[in-house]
Amino acid sequence: MTHVVLVVEDIKDWAAYYPARHLMTANEYLDGGTQFPPGRVQVINLCRNYRYLSPGYYTSLLAEARGHRVLPSVRTVNDLSRKSLYGLHFESFDAALDKAMKKHSESKDRFSIKLYFGQTEHQGIQELARQIFDQLPAPILQLEFRRREEWNIESVKSVGLHQLKGKEEDAFAAAIEAFNARVWRKSSSRRKFRYDLAVLVNENEKLPPSDPVALKRFIKAGAELGINVELIGREDYPRLAEYDGLFIRETTALDHHTYQFARKAEKEGMVVMDDPGSILRCTNKIYFAELMQAHKVPVPKTRFLFKDSRVDAEALVEDLGLPVVLKIPDGSFSRGISKVDSVEKLDNALVEYFKQSAVVLAQEYMYTDYDWRIGVLNKKPLYACQYFMSKGHWQIYNHSQGKTVSGGYKTMAIQEVPAKVLRVATKAARLMGNGLYGVDMKQSGDRVVVVEVNDNPNIDSGVEDKWLGEDLYRQIMLEFLRRMEARRLGLPV
Repeated sequence: MTHVVLVVEDIKDWAAYYPARHLMTANEYLDGGTQFPPGRVQVINLCRNYRYLSPGYYTSLLAEARGHRVLPSVRTVNDLSRKSLYGLHFESFDAALDKAMKKHSESKDRFSIKLYFGQTEHQGIQELARQIFDQLPAPILQLEFRRREEWNIESVKSVGLHQLKGKEEDAFAAAIEAFNARVWRKSSSRRKFRYDLAVLVNENEKLPPSDPVALKRFIKAGAELGINVELIGREDYPRLAEYDGLFIRETTALDHHTYQFARKAEKEGMVVMDDPGSILRCTNKIYFAELMQAHKVPVPKTRFLFKDSRVDAEALVEDLGLPVVLKIPDGSFSRGISKVDSVEKLDNALVEYFKQSAVVLAQEYMYTDYDWRIGVLNKKPLYACQYFMSKGHWQIYNHSQGKTVSGGYKTMAIQEVPAKVLRVATKAARLMGNGLYGVDMKQSGDRVVVVEVNDNPNIDSGVEDKWLGEDLYRQIMLEFLRRMEARRLGLPV
């Protein structure tokens, strides 16, 4: 159970709000004499400022030293103190900022807003506010916007609780209540579990790694092992530290909130699949191809093509043959991949691909009726599937008709898989780490090559679980249990 502690610099700063059970001054918290109940402690640092060596700064610093979860963290405090640091967080916000400003009704070239735990009452700016809170989680922030040729975030600074007046106090009260509603709620059903596991999902994702039935089976398998499995979304980033582990069941990418979730979970000492290292190694096809070749794992014949270098299409065709498969480094689900069957089409395709990426992969084309998918968990094969090509198409997924169509599948026992396929799949997965992976492979006669390794492979009801059934979910939950037990005992995972 998580115990929330509110820390203020002066007890009068809380006078406008309802009495709080665990409210204390910074001096009381820093003194270290308070004994907290067993369980996690979440500190919300509401001091007047977080300047270096101030009571607010020391509150966050000592909270982390004591193993308490604290908002804001020392890292956030340091980032807020230097524009050069917090500016780095906003480099990817251009689209969200532009969208927000189009909806903003003010005609002035400057305006400011306050965020309360990532919430704002300003129309059209909520998505931007949430993204900023994801990167700089702090109780109260003031944002200054300025328009020159385009809109920019001029400054971000923390605001003290004592500075709020009237409607601002009401907005803060509503935001802190919403932020902590699930932390403060005393759930008898949750207390009976030994561990809490967050499963990150996106209800709007068209091709999620697990369907709703599979997610329910994960929840059931976890409950049988004493793990409370709870589905969370992107908006739950601030409360991630409440859990003992994170299981990502949303398609991952480096420039995506899934990677931020993984990084935060790892930093908090949680058990996490996919871990940030696995996401890094698996999602970029350039990195993957180089890693596999460096360790002599067989892959299709591959060449790297660079935007600023002249590509001799005829020489490339002579080397790889026709057709040639072209890939964008971070494509997924057969997107960002094309097959060209002439030198002219190759030249034309590269012009378009180089608009998206400075590096493009060119690979030989291997025709097969199906691709192998070997699921590997903690360096051991877990399940095996054959995914057949979509009808009339050369890939498993066909996106060409405006909707996604996939081919059939065959799930089988690990014992039925050729030994060479298992051996190569396991070697490839071990290079990625010790998490859960899906190794995609092609087999032509005695030749077996690895096409890619997925850091969050599909586990859908009636497909990957066709052979193992409920035991597939149980084995994955058992691995989470083993790792969470090891973390609690201070043992290596």
